[in-house]
Amino acid sequence: MTESKSEWMKMKPAEVEKLIVELHKESSSPAKIGLMLRDKHGIPKAKLIGKRITKILKDNKLLPLTEKKMSEDKITSLNTHIAKHKHDYTAKRSLTKSLWAVKKLK
Repeated sequence: MTESKSEWMKMKPAEVEKLIVELHKESSSPAKIGLMLRDKHGIPKAKLIGKRITKILKDNKLLPLTEKKMSEDKITSLNTHIAKHKHDYTAKRSLTKSLWAVKKLK
């Protein structure tokens, strides 16, 4: 299956990338950006330009908000859970993996 630009899509890939970066700066998650592209701009999938939304954000050195927020929220909730349940080794492992992911993102 080849990725090609649809005939009815009027925007060029560079314009779509610029639009995605602008929408991200308005603090929109990648899922929300996809919905806005579909509903307001008539772009069914950003992948039609050859890249996914998260890949475009990473190429522009922007971290998707979901990854930032999810990792911070997950770490705080795991810390409170582990404080109550000291023998929950699965949660401890999950916390360790989350901390590795945050360290890798930085």
